[in-house]
Amino acid sequence: MATTTAHTEQPSEGHKGAFPPFDPHTFPSQLVWLAITFIILYVVMSKLAIPQVGSIIENRQKRIADDLAQAQKAKEQADAAIAAYEKALADARGRAQAIATEMRETQAAAADTTRKQLETQLNAKLADAEKAIVATKQAAMSNVAGIAKDAAAAIVERLIGSAPADQDVTSAVAEALKR
Repeated sequence: MATTTAHTEQPSEGHKGAFPPFDPHTFPSQLVWLAITFIILYVVMSKLAIPQVGSIIENRQKRIADDLAQAQKAKEQADAAIAAYEKALADARGRAQAIATEMRETQAAAADTTRKQLETQLNAKLADAEKAIVATKQAAMSNVAGIAKDAAAAIVERLIGSAPADQDVTSAVAEALKR
């Protein structure tokens, strides 16, 4: 087993003065070193760091300006494309309207021509039909007189029991047809 020993030491008295950076006797040397350090740091910063930071800032500004210019150019191209599209669409609508109007007029003219031809044909057929009706009517009317004479003679014979004279029946039928 290991033994444990305890030591009690007294700390030494050490420095009794002020903390060295705050000691007024060391201020001149501290100021000299501060000036030397500041000058070295200033030279290093002005020769190395500041130009690099400045060039980085300039590059970023240039990149931002280029990006903005490209975005503006793309916007102008998009606006031009939209304008061309709208113009093409308006032209297409105009052409479609013109074609539709032309087609409507062509079809109306063709329909009018066909209608006139049909009317002419129908009028000719109607005139032929009217002639046929007049001829049929005249033929029927000529037959009506004969049928009427026969019917009148038959009726009178049945009523009185003897046949009437043909001349009497003909004059009676002619008189009745005049009315």
